[in-house]
Amino acid sequence: MCGCGGKMGQVITGLVKDDADAVIVAGVDPAYAGASAYPVFASIEECDVPADVVIDFSSPKALDGILKAAKEKKLAAVLCTTGYSAEELDKVKEAAKECAILRSANMSLGVNTIMKLVQEAAKVLAAADFDIEIVEKHHNQKVDAPSGTALALADAVNEALENVYSYTYDRSAERRKREKTEIGISAVRGGTIVGEHEVIFAGTDEVIEIKHTAYSKAIFGKGAVSAAKFLAGKAPGLYTMKDVIG
Repeated sequence: MCGCGGKMGQVITGLVKDDADAVIVAGVDPAYAGASAYPVFASIEECDVPADVVIDFSSPKALDGILKAAKEKKLAAVLCTTGYSAEELDKVKEAAKECAILRSANMSLGVNTIMKLVQEAAKVLAAADFDIEIVEKHHNQKVDAPSGTALALADAVNEALENVYSYTYDRSAERRKREKTEIGISAVRGGTIVGEHEVIFAGTDEVIEIKHTAYSKAIFGKGAVSAAKFLAGKAPGLYTMKDVIG
């Protein structure tokens, strides 16, 4: 468990403790100094405990070490961290040629279900001249914006529409009417909001909203554990939560 000392790491530790089909054999966290039911290492390179899968909920800075260990130790990797650069995503794709990797901007079953719903809605509504906007809300400690999930939702819509849409993140920089082939993405940061994502299809005299609200980080932890169970023993390749939920 990479990032075992963080909030999600602790959530997953609690979930797995009561799971008869999984066990955390080691943790990785350079800043963790508390008591733990499993050995904790400062880096994944130092970890010498055999494992089947590594779950990462740390930061993009840990990616190189995780991919190196996954290839060398034949580990499957569930990458739950967001905020990767295009270069880092290329590294993930390259590593997936040698080991099984599952990467998802959001591990929730509900979010991955609405990914499918917004694609079907977009096919119908975009043709009827509906505008598409995405609004995401998170707690005031989240550093990346827009969220990885908001971008994944935009990508899902765009994929359904033959990737002809562009993304607009800031409407204050330029005074102009919105283009028909753009998806506006807005980010809200405040309080302790776990996560809200809303896809808005706005047409003439009617609006359709598809929304997901997370009330607890446990939903992401459950998804990550399910993904790890799914990925164990899988052939090299790049997997997503779509593969897990079928």
